[in-house]
Amino acid sequence: MTKPYTGGCACGAIRYSIVGEPLFANHCQCRDCQRESGTGHGSYATFSRDGVTVTGEAKRWDMVGDSGHVKTRAFCAECGLPVYMTFATRPEIFTIRAASLDEPARYRPQVVTFAARGYDWDHLDSGLTRFATMPPG
Repeated sequence: MTKPYTGGCACGAIRYSIVGEPLFANHCQCRDCQRESGTGHGSYATFSRDGVTVTGEAKRWDMVGDSGHVKTRAFCAECGLPVYMTFATRPEIFTIRAASLDEPARYRPQVVTFAARGYDWDHLDSGLTRFATMPPG
């Protein structure tokens, strides 16, 4: 059995443990992810919700993505670190911010999403497959 993926916020008020491997790992260059990260993209790993345990209380805010569907971003009310996202239309998945991992080196991006919104100064691995928007589920 692979060791769980663990992580949480900077102050430790929110912690997660995830059994299983990521279903999808991406760098997202959509405008929402740029704003949240404060740079040119956000980096995420998406897992099956079945293997996820979260402790601590996250502050949440809903937003409507380019798809027209609601995504909920969860962050720590104490330190402000964005930790994870859930999606109203996909309750079976759980997406974490790669930087929230205890071992961020375990993160292995597969693709770049919303590459059409990327900036020349945001240099990502040129070997990654790029999608102009989000590929179909």
